[in-house]
Amino acid sequence: MNLSVTHLILAASPVVQAVMLVLLLASVASWFVIVRKRSVISRRLKAAARFEEMFWSGGRLADIYEALRRRKSSEEGLEALFRSGYEEIGRAQGEGGAEATASVQRALRVAQMREVDDLEGGLAFLATVGSTAPYVGLFGTVWGIMNAFIGLGNVQQATLAQVAPGIAEALIATAMGLVAAIPAVIAYNTFTNQVMRLESRFNAFSEEFLGIVDRHYREAQV
Repeated sequence: MNLSVTHLILAASPVVQAVMLVLLLASVASWFVIVRKRSVISRRLKAAARFEEMFWSGGRLADIYEALRRRKSSEEGLEALFRSGYEEIGRAQGEGGAEATASVQRALRVAQMREVDDLEGGLAFLATVGSTAPYVGLFGTVWGIMNAFIGLGNVQQATLAQVAPGIAEALIATAMGLVAAIPAVIAYNTFTNQVMRLESRFNAFSEEFLGIVDRHYREAQV
């Protein structure tokens, strides 16, 4: 009796094989999202640390803006927020202090929403895989065990050798469901925490930037 995993998968019923295929595709897709999201968030964290060091060094906003423009790499995270806010200052020239500050605040908010939306992309998929994959695998297990016992209906005396292959192939579906779900859940929780930390840094920067803008307009009115 051949109970190798490959043989059991090939000998499984079409429904169980379909469940296994769905779980395999979900696992591959979730790992693609995990690798991509890990790269994106890691890059944003490094960029945030680099920009904060530049911003809090006390340099002029114009100098920081020019330094970012001279760089060839694309701006993202805090750099994108700063660029949106600084350019809005130029567009708001001629408005009153309160109106200009409100315009900058809106620009920062829009840029932050765009950045957070990009960071959260793919997290919903990981949550879906993590929550549904075990149940999909369980469905395949129940279906496989049901078929195994139905196949024994015309047998006079059931033996373990007759039942074992059907139960074993069914349990593979449960195992595949867990293999797909566990990394997805771990990655979802990890990435969600990191996105929340980045969002807090975005909020802190926006508040400080608005404070600088507000002081600038107040001093201009004196």
